[in-house]
Amino acid sequence: MNPIGLISMQYARPFTAEHFPLFAKMREHGFDFVELLVPEAGEIDLTETRKALDDAGLGAVLAARVNLQRNLSSADPEAHRAGIDYLKYTVDCAAGLGAKIVGGPLTGNPLVFAGRPPLPVDETERLARKERCVAGLKEAGDHAAKAGVLLAVEPLNRFESDVLCTTQQAMELLDAVDHPAVKLMLDTFHMHMEESSLAEAILLAGDHLVHFQANENHRGFPGTGMTNWVEVCRALHEVSYKGPVSLEPFRRNDDRFGVPFAQWRAPHEDESDRLAASSTFMKSHLLLTEYRR
Repeated sequence: MNPIGLISMQYARPFTAEHFPLFAKMREHGFDFVELLVPEAGEIDLTETRKALDDAGLGAVLAARVNLQRNLSSADPEAHRAGIDYLKYTVDCAAGLGAKIVGGPLTGNPLVFAGRPPLPVDETERLARKERCVAGLKEAGDHAAKAGVLLAVEPLNRFESDVLCTTQQAMELLDAVDHPAVKLMLDTFHMHMEESSLAEAILLAGDHLVHFQANENHRGFPGTGMTNWVEVCRALHEVSYKGPVSLEPFRRNDDRFGVPFAQWRAPHEDESDRLAASSTFMKSHLLLTEYRR
């Protein structure tokens, strides 16, 4: 059975030592691991965090935080170098926490949510970006392999990346990188915008897929949106996916005109029942897909 996890941003951002008691609640709700943002310097102590996770019986995966100053895709040599060094730092954090996967938009170049609109890119620069990403991922992959960690590149939707948006683009990149420590993660929220078929994208990813984020089209609690979870879970079963499945249900209960949906909100009420139901929902779908006949 796939381990089911919850992203720490469900509760707090940044996630610090004061939030460690939430680990026990996550376990109580049926989650097997927590997906933590890679901590910035001084946010959390890795040794203390690992102990808190162990005490709660939770594993961990990490999500990288890229920006324009640590940007694998950048033509600026300093930003590009910082992007590689940051990926190495994320690996070191993972090793300290006992995590085996660091995922996210590792290729860099964040767009709208970094306050930057997409711009046209000529063919020379497009190929140069690819070369920079390949070289950076190879070097970071060597560091990850030594630590027993996998780097999982995540395609984002067109409003959050102008480098990597589809599974097909990710497969082209991974073929060029050709490194055993550099793999793929997928997020159904982004896939809803960019893929013609969620199932076909999962089948294309195949055994490159090492981390899966099971999110609704509106990023609500699983089962409350338009995602065809039977189709998704059948595809995961077909590729024999047994890796982590994390949930990222960002609450949204305010449909008044002018309220920005892209804004993260801290919980304002106890969501224990919905979180427990979400965990059970995904575990049930993943299990029952094996017995669909």
